[in-house]
Amino acid sequence: MPWEGTILISDFKVTGTAVNFARPSLPKTSTIPIVDISQEVSRQVVIAQGTAEIYQGHPTTVLMSDNHTMFCVWTYGHGGSCGPLKKSVNGGLTWSQLLPVHPSWTTVSNCPGIFRMSGANGIEKLRVFAQKNYGNGIVSMVQSFSNDQGATWSEMTSLGIGGKLGMPFCSIVNLSPGVYLGMTNIRRPFDPDSKSNTVAQSYSYDGGATWSKWEKAIDMLGYYPCEPFVMKSPDGKQLLCLLRENTRAYNAFAMISNDDGKTWSEPWEVPAPLSGDRHIARYAQDGRIVCVFRDKSMDSSRHHFVGWVGTYDDIINKRQGQYKIKLLHNYRVWDCGYPGLEILPDGTFVATTYLKYREGEEQNSVACTRFKLSETDSKVQ
Repeated sequence: MPWEGTILISDFKVTGTAVNFARPSLPKTSTIPIVDISQEVSRQVVIAQGTAEIYQGHPTTVLMSDNHTMFCVWTYGHGGSCGPLKKSVNGGLTWSQLLPVHPSWTTVSNCPGIFRMSGANGIEKLRVFAQKNYGNGIVSMVQSFSNDQGATWSEMTSLGIGGKLGMPFCSIVNLSPGVYLGMTNIRRPFDPDSKSNTVAQSYSYDGGATWSKWEKAIDMLGYYPCEPFVMKSPDGKQLLCLLRENTRAYNAFAMISNDDGKTWSEPWEVPAPLSGDRHIARYAQDGRIVCVFRDKSMDSSRHHFVGWVGTYDDIINKRQGQYKIKLLHNYRVWDCGYPGLEILPDGTFVATTYLKYREGEEQNSVACTRFKLSETDSKVQ
């Protein structure tokens, strides 16, 4: 069984600048087309079926280096306990039964994230990040790792970075060999507002084994920014971060960094087609971006699982993009997203989420759908 040492630090601080913003004025509806593939059930696979008693929630996925093996990790209950893990060996077409994990997984919770990470020596590990409440107000991010491609897993142990965590790392980007930037949201220290959010970040210089103390990426007074997704520009010289805005009065936000996250631009409100919760994006083979999320625009796809198709320049220049895709219909109206998104060698995107997949007494399921841009491009009217 793999092992790494950790230390729990219950005290922490964040540094940075709090920024006040003028009220936005962007429309809440889109003018670009919406392609609907949500009823094309041949594209869809249920990874974990919800029942009247069991709620399946908050999945993330990872694609292995062979470009066809995938893992999916999720929770029982909304932000509930970790434990479930499945594997696909054919790019998400079929999935295994539940895989064995360390018993400590059931003692941690809240939107686990799974990532492939390598040290400067190139040795790769799978890492799952989650959250543990130790009591007395001490909450820490924890991780479990696998040295053997997911066959066995270590105990969940503390990273030593705690505080009023909103959730574990929402996004991790590789900056250089062995160096990673992880981002999430935490409650503003000493703020009596239980919904206050500061976007926080941490660096790892050893392939994800240890992490620096929290730094404040941005604090938007009067706003509730959260669930950051960070990706590199096409030339790799810039970082783009998309942010959920949780007061619900505004669209989502974006910001950029030209120094690997040391400083960030003032955030700007994105157009309605990209407005939503828990973004995750990948580059298509032609250089376009596919970004999936829970739709919070006022479009017909509001509250459903959608994709956005456009370019990096569209986001930077505040353009609406090319079109949206309604990927899956959510019969619960509001509770979906927190997705995984992978691209296979043939250009197929595999988008995974949790949602109320069908009408009836069943609670949320974890499901995926698959598509190529050549298919959705042809449906644009």
